[in-house]
Amino acid sequence: MSKPTVLRIGGSTTANTGEAAGAGLVARPTTFGADVWRRFRRNRLALVGLAIVVGLIGLAVLAPLVAPYDPLHVSLNEQFAPPSAQHLFGADVYGRDLLSRVIFGARISLLIGFIPSAISMLIGSALGVIAGFYRRWTDTLVMRLADMVLAFPSIILAMVVTYILGASLFTLFIALSVVSWASASRVVRAQALSLRERDFVAAARAVGASDIRIMFRHIIPNCLAPILVLFTMSIPAAIMAEAGLSFLGVGAQPPTPSWGLMVNEAQQYIFSAPWASIMPGLAILVTVLGFNFVGDGLRDAIDPYLKGKM
Repeated sequence: MSKPTVLRIGGSTTANTGEAAGAGLVARPTTFGADVWRRFRRNRLALVGLAIVVGLIGLAVLAPLVAPYDPLHVSLNEQFAPPSAQHLFGADVYGRDLLSRVIFGARISLLIGFIPSAISMLIGSALGVIAGFYRRWTDTLVMRLADMVLAFPSIILAMVVTYILGASLFTLFIALSVVSWASASRVVRAQALSLRERDFVAAARAVGASDIRIMFRHIIPNCLAPILVLFTMSIPAAIMAEAGLSFLGVGAQPPTPSWGLMVNEAQQYIFSAPWASIMPGLAILVTVLGFNFVGDGLRDAIDPYLKGKM
């Protein structure tokens, strides 16, 4: 007759037979962040996008060390020099090295992507939480204001702001922040409307917690997942908006190495020197794809309805 197997679980000793030994196994707990990362890394496109984003950030930070030439150096003797060992991406109408300008342009595109997106997320999240938590006239006022912003095409509204304030990078920050907060406010409002009816919010009210404490301790933390996904998805939209505004002449001004401005300067030479517009155009394409892949992967990793499929 075999002796029973003794298992020690949680500090207590229990006796069990060999047949039931597997019943004492306890699953290792995992955090929310680790669970999201586990599902995120199973998405190959998301990993490709993450590699692109990390590479772009590295290029932007190390631009003075990586770029082979000064992006503002003019050499008319090398006007529209084709791609070669000396100029891998060729040269533009002023003989400036396109590779160097594309590398330094990553700084502007990432700044335009991150800063206005962060500002618009803060504004939209704050207004969305207030509207969803207090409802009534506050909800009506915020949502009608958001409807007014969404009623205008964002690129046209941004152009109006830049025309009023003047074309500059600082103006772009303001313009893109103004036109992007409405979508965030609607998403966060929907989350807040659902969360305010939960039992943990009712319990917080019962113990005398103030509205500010409930919003900061219970509502906002539970809205962080959709806010994070929305922030990631808004970055490529901001980069495309900056490129479009610069292309139209109301964004970054010469001689700033902006990708949209570079395409604008080379558009009339598209047939004689196609590389001058193709290279910055490809930089915009790769950057937007990278952030879109990351945003899609993050959305799928956080979505609770997809947990069983990944």
